[in-house]
Amino acid sequence: MSIDTQNLQAYRASLLHFHADPAFAEDAYAWHADGLLVIENGRVKAAGDHAQLASTLPAGVEIVDYRGKIIVPGFIDTHLHFPQTDMIASPAPGLLPWLENFTFPTERQFGDPAHGRATADFFLDELLRNGTTTALVYCTVHKESVDALFEASSARNLRMGGGKVLMDRHCPDFLQDTADLRESEALIRKWHNKGRNMYAITPRFAPTSTEAQLAATGELAKAYPDTFIQTHVSENQDECRWVGELFPQRRSYLDVYDHYGLMRERAMYGHCIWLDDADFARMAETGSAISHCPTSNLFLGSGLFDIARADNAGALVSLGTDVGAGTSFSMLQTMNEAYKVARLKGSYLPALRMFYLATLGAARSMQLEGTIGNFVPGLEADFIVLDPKSTPLLARRTAHSNTLEETLFALALLGDDRAIRATYAAGRLVHERTLP
Repeated sequence: MSIDTQNLQAYRASLLHFHADPAFAEDAYAWHADGLLVIENGRVKAAGDHAQLASTLPAGVEIVDYRGKIIVPGFIDTHLHFPQTDMIASPAPGLLPWLENFTFPTERQFGDPAHGRATADFFLDELLRNGTTTALVYCTVHKESVDALFEASSARNLRMGGGKVLMDRHCPDFLQDTADLRESEALIRKWHNKGRNMYAITPRFAPTSTEAQLAATGELAKAYPDTFIQTHVSENQDECRWVGELFPQRRSYLDVYDHYGLMRERAMYGHCIWLDDADFARMAETGSAISHCPTSNLFLGSGLFDIARADNAGALVSLGTDVGAGTSFSMLQTMNEAYKVARLKGSYLPALRMFYLATLGAARSMQLEGTIGNFVPGLEADFIVLDPKSTPLLARRTAHSNTLEETLFALALLGDDRAIRATYAAGRLVHERTLP
């Protein structure tokens, strides 16, 4: 009897994936210099040495040869805004004028479904070109923007999270919402866990929500405990002072969210620059997670995130591009800036740690370990092919690498979208770099 090999694929390259955080475990990763990744029906079947696995393949299974390259799990970006794609790299002296002069006028257009879908298509293709297969995405206050994101994501079979932005004060009239969240609830029912889509309840940030809206948001999050929550906290010192004036009864900016029941597993907080030790401890205690967005923080002059303090508290940390205040869709470029921010704060981020934060670390932050993030058999097969010779400079530098750490460090500090040779989602090729 012949074996049906139609749904079986195999890929030969160096393989890297993580099963622990390199900052806290010596044996945190698996590395196969000559590896084989076997995919069946869109899920990982096996990952290991080519010499051991090749003989287990049924006759007729073609091995895609990526030798000289490195296969890693798809990158996971835990904080960015798809409607801000068209305003990336907009000049402003700080966060609040940047919102007023560029962000809000741009987001106004997303009541138009055609505009939303065209932007979502470009946005997702840009993510895939940069090796990002999962992201937590802010839409706008318009339900049409959420539909646009998830329709585009469904067409590509991506594991993507997103949600309708909530704000009912301190914003332009044309973007002002209410404390009635029935529209958000309808979107949860329409999209959450439909295919690979995941809904994120999305208050923009505390200053743009009344206490009534925050209370309603907490109730919605309680009613749908497996949804995600995403918002901003302690990004900018002027913003922190503003929150203190608006919520004088709360101990801290983070405590505003905690008071309304918005700190729990699957809650993702962007920035977290100005948290104090009690805040970091509360993040760890509740299973809430931090999205560190270094390119955005540097672009807006918001401050330098202290990853060592977060680690000392046991808080979950991941990386976010924060497009469009962030200046690149590339998680490699985001690693580059995260490394530099850590140095300025007196810490050191090894390349292995940065690749962990962009893969399994992000999956853990989102409570998705066991679904995505590494190559454990049964997981969804989202992976990318990294090319250490993608540019003349990278090729020259990596030719002199003596260790895996050195090669990964070169990719993180010198790499960009050109280093992504191919991107696969659920075992299907969704991007392939066109070579000159």
